[in-house]
Amino acid sequence: MSDIAIRVENLGKLYRLGPRERYQALRDTLTDAMAAPFHAIRNWARSSDGGQPSNDFLWALKDVSLEIKHGEAVGIIGRNGAGKSTLLKILSRITEPTEGFAEIHGRVGSLLEVGTGFHPELTGRENIYLNGAILGMKKTEIVHKFDEIVAFAEVEKFLDTPVKHYSSGMYVRLAFAVAAHLEPDILLVDEVLAVGDVAFQRKCLGKMQDVAGAGRTVLFVSHNLGSLANLCPRAVLLAQGEKRRDGVSNDVIAEYVALGSQEHGEVVWNDPATAPGNDKVRVRAVRVVSDGEVTAEVDIQREVRVEVEYWNFKPGARLCVSIHLLDKMGVPVFASANMDSANRTKDEWFNQPHPVGLFRSACTVPDNFLNEGMYSINAIVLTDVANIQVFAREAVSFIVHDTGAMRKEFGGAWIGVVRPKLAWQTQFVQSLNLRSSEEQTR
Repeated sequence: MSDIAIRVENLGKLYRLGPRERYQALRDTLTDAMAAPFHAIRNWARSSDGGQPSNDFLWALKDVSLEIKHGEAVGIIGRNGAGKSTLLKILSRITEPTEGFAEIHGRVGSLLEVGTGFHPELTGRENIYLNGAILGMKKTEIVHKFDEIVAFAEVEKFLDTPVKHYSSGMYVRLAFAVAAHLEPDILLVDEVLAVGDVAFQRKCLGKMQDVAGAGRTVLFVSHNLGSLANLCPRAVLLAQGEKRRDGVSNDVIAEYVALGSQEHGEVVWNDPATAPGNDKVRVRAVRVVSDGEVTAEVDIQREVRVEVEYWNFKPGARLCVSIHLLDKMGVPVFASANMDSANRTKDEWFNQPHPVGLFRSACTVPDNFLNEGMYSINAIVLTDVANIQVFAREAVSFIVHDTGAMRKEFGGAWIGVVRPKLAWQTQFVQSLNLRSSEEQTR
């Protein structure tokens, strides 16, 4: 038996951009068939760049090749749109590649998106049996694992409730429990784990370590680089659909961070049609400002202003804006929002009806707070404080530099993610009679 669990060769996936084609009647199909030769000539004439697809198409993956052995735990990293999720969907047989091929040797359990593989009308209990059957397991095998799955997912009270009534967190807990406990040879996990709470994320990572330790294969996509490095000795970096690097996790992560450091401290979407969001709200821009200028290089002794611009399309919407600041490993340093309970001042627009228009929310990170290093920012816009409408992941990144006295006195970089100047005071409490103390010890 080959020791290769996954083999990918020259894999490519081409997507067509724009609206889907409308339903065609028979006469439309016949008309298109008659016009096909003329369309072919026109497309050939347009492809004067050597036959490359037009701007109406996008290569989500292009010429990707890799081999993963049985028992390996491999992390897949890259920025949004790099092709990570597309790769896992092809390996899960959810979508077919445009070119190349992918071979899977073993039973696959996958957790890609909330709801993937579950029937919304069926109960949690029924979906456990359904997923087991899809994996090719016998009913006796599923029964043997059933109690363990339910205990891990912590959904006992809702086991006989249709999953369409589950919260996203409950959905993910049950989906992961099924995928991990039904003993697949290969476990594919996407960033969907971020939906769960911190305690559940730790439990999932522990379970994936158990799966990898049992000699099964794990392919893990995550923006949490610290967790990925702990779980996966090997990592693959994707950039714009192509494989940039494949090797030891720490080395691959270092290259990913270096790529991020080349980014600017501002991203702008001028066209509302393509900006992140939906028909309620879309983000126009995210930027880092220091000393009144947009920048990706920040002096540790200067405060940092983070600005989020967004369009509101629904009159009367009550909006809330939040940011997550992440360190270079993708670990959250802190979260902040313009809500009253999380704001040192008062934002007059928080929880107030917003008219249709463009808004800018900003918060200030004080000077001498962040340690030197690279950081990135998630920008989030919510309605009614709880409903996420836009989640712009790692929208911008910036680097904090420390050349001040604290660094020189310490002789190098300080430990920790933050390096605040805190209030210290020393008091003389009591004198000691050293002579009497020495006499007592004789």
